[in-house]
Amino acid sequence: MNHTFDKVFSIILLTLSILFVFQATQISDSAYGSTVGPKIFPLCLGIILGLLSLQLFYESWKNAVKERITGGPTTSSKISSTELKKFLIILGSALAYVFFLEKIGYMITTFLFLCISFQMMERSKLIYSIIIAAGFSLGVYYVFTGLLGGSLPSFPTF
Repeated sequence: MNHTFDKVFSIILLTLSILFVFQATQISDSAYGSTVGPKIFPLCLGIILGLLSLQLFYESWKNAVKERITGGPTTSSKISSTELKKFLIILGSALAYVFFLEKIGYMITTFLFLCISFQMMERSKLIYSIIIAAGFSLGVYYVFTGLLGGSLPSFPTF
């Protein structure tokens, strides 16, 4: 594992998150009656990205110190073809998610994306993947539309 790359990348992500949060605060409030407003989502994403980049920096720093103490790498740095295949499938499904979100709705695309991603991570637990994906899709949709008053494309309108 290349800890220098992880540290530099975490700093780049932290800078990006700061810019993202700053730009999100520049978005005007909602004009059509939604209580959530257009800046809530990008603001939350920027904050989450910042926190995750700080965690990445801390973890890479901690592992680099551990390697110096023990004298060798703690994990193998080789990427297997199976891991690369899983990554490419998840990346492809994320791109398909973005493309189909408005066409077939939030609930179906999120459910399918999560099922595919969970199966790529752990293949043997199909029932758990379906239950968690369905619960997450329905739960987030309900919280965002019902409790927060926002709007998401729910189902296809053909």
